[in-house]
Amino acid sequence: MIREQQIIVETHDGSSFSAFLAVPEAGHGPGIVMLQEIFGVNEAMRSTAKLFADEGYTVLVPDLFWRMEAEVELGYGADDVARALGFYQALDRDLAVRDIGSALDHLRGLAECDGPAALVGFCLGGTLALRGGAELAPDAVVAYYPVAMLDCPADTIMPRCPTQIHLGGADTMCPPEAADQIRRLMADNPFAKVYSYDGAGHAFFNPFRDEYDRLASERALTHTLELLRPLMGPHYDLAALWEQHAYFEFGLRDADQTIETMVDVPYVNHVPTMTGGTGRTELHHFYKNYFVDVHPEDYSAVSISRTVGVNRIVDEMLISFTHDRFMDYVLPGIQPTGKKLSIAVCGVVTFRGPKLRHEHLYYDSASLLVQAGLLDPAQYPVTGAEQAQKIIDPHGVPSNRLMTSWTPAS
Repeated sequence: MIREQQIIVETHDGSSFSAFLAVPEAGHGPGIVMLQEIFGVNEAMRSTAKLFADEGYTVLVPDLFWRMEAEVELGYGADDVARALGFYQALDRDLAVRDIGSALDHLRGLAECDGPAALVGFCLGGTLALRGGAELAPDAVVAYYPVAMLDCPADTIMPRCPTQIHLGGADTMCPPEAADQIRRLMADNPFAKVYSYDGAGHAFFNPFRDEYDRLASERALTHTLELLRPLMGPHYDLAALWEQHAYFEFGLRDADQTIETMVDVPYVNHVPTMTGGTGRTELHHFYKNYFVDVHPEDYSAVSISRTVGVNRIVDEMLISFTHDRFMDYVLPGIQPTGKKLSIAVCGVVTFRGPKLRHEHLYYDSASLLVQAGLLDPAQYPVTGAEQAQKIIDPHGVPSNRLMTSWTPAS
C-alpha cells in the first residue's frame, strides 16, 4: 500500500508550507518533487503522485501558491479556471523556484528518499521544473507541456542535467511553431530530449481533464521512466517477475498467487477472442475458472524472442498443445477436437513498478480454426500450422503462398 500524508516543509527564509507526500509500498525509493498545474495540489496532482509512487518513487508535491493562499485546490469549471489564472499571473516565479529548492532539500533529507531526486512538473509546474533544472541541482528534470516556457530567458530554462520535455502535438497553448522553436532551442543541449505526441492536447497526462489522452500519457510515462530508472532507480528484474507470474499460471496453476503478482486494477486481453478481464475480481474469476486448469498436459510454450524495456516486455512464443479438452478462452464454444495445434503468440506485458499491469496477447485465431478442422483454407486466405512453423524455420517454409498474383523472382 502507498502511504500518503501532508507534511510541512521549512523554507529558506524561515517560513514553512505544506506538501503532499506519497511513499511507495517498499517504504522508500528515489525522490521526485512533483510540481503542480495552475489548479494547486488538487486530486489530479495527488493521483499523479500516487501513480509515480506505484512506480517506486517517493513523491513530494509542494504547495507552490502558499505565499498567496495556502492549500489551493481547484477544479476545472469556469470559476475555478478564472481563479487558477489569477494565481498563475500573480505567482512570483523566483520565489517559487527557491521554494522548490527547499522542497528538494527536504525530500532528500527524508528517510523514505534513497538519495537521488528529480523534478517532474506539469503545465506551470513544467516550466518551473525547467527553471529548477537550470538553477537548482536535481538529478533529472521532466517537463510536461511547460506553459509559456519560451517567455523565460533561455539561460533560465537551459538544462544542466538529463531532461525531457513532453509536448502535445495539438496543444493550443504550444502551437506547432512554438514546439519547433522549443526543439531548436534544445537541439544543441546534450542533456535535453523533446518528445511530441500527435493529436494530444494540453494536459494530456491529466485523467481528470477532458484533454486526457490515455495512449499519449502511457507513452510519455514510458519515456519518463526511460530517463529516471537508469539514473536513479528503482531497478526491477521484469523478466524474472514475468516468469514468476507465468509459473503461477502454468506451473502451479494457482489463480490466487497469479493475481497477487498484479496491480490492484489489472487488465488482460487475448486480443482475437477478447477474453481475460479487467479488475481483480473479474480477472481472478477468469484465471480460476477458465484459464489455469484448462491447459492440456502436453501444453508447451517455446520462447522465440524477448524484448525487455523499462516497464514493458514483448515476448514472442510458439504455443503447442493437443486440443483434448474444452478451452473456452482460446477456442470459444468449440468442443475438444483432439487435434494437435500450434500457434505463434506475441505477448505485450506492461508493469507498474514490480507488478504486472496488463497483458495483450496477439495470435491468429483463423490458424487455430484451420488446424482444428473448422475452417477450410481453400475457401479463405488463411494458413494452418505452417504459420507457426515458419517462425522457427523461416527458410524452410515458403513465403507468399496465399498471394494469387505471386510469381517467384527470376
